[in-house]
Amino acid sequence: MNNAEVASPQPDPDAVHTAEIAMRRVRRYLADHADERDIRVVVGGDADDTLSLPRSAVELLARVLAHMAAGQSVSVVPARAELTTQQAASLLSVSRPYLIGLLDAGEIEYRKVGKHRRVRADSLMAYKRRDDHDRRDAADELTELNREMGLY
Repeated sequence: MNNAEVASPQPDPDAVHTAEIAMRRVRRYLADHADERDIRVVVGGDADDTLSLPRSAVELLARVLAHMAAGQSVSVVPARAELTTQQAASLLSVSRPYLIGLLDAGEIEYRKVGKHRRVRADSLMAYKRRDDHDRRDAADELTELNREMGLY
């Protein structure tokens, strides 16, 4: 998959409620069966209709359900997927011109296909992790300064 669709619908209230219940059950199962590598899942109501899933897929499902339970839309993008600049900007919640500035400044790796830029999803997520970390550090520093000044 070279390109990825990053738009996903916002979960409705029924989906949020269902996701919250499912998330708790899946997390509890994973905690209670920490040694299991493959997890059998009954599809529908028929015990004869089961699937064997890798633990990592069920752990990913738990994370997806957690976001849905919080009312957030969810997109799954393969790490090696190449995104357009608009898709990458949408994932970062920034404008396309701002993203292009980041690309041109060398903050995020990309390649050119003809005149078009393509951003690998894993490079974009690495930038997002660095940026989130830097923001947390700055907020912690401001909090500490406020404490020292007696403003907190």
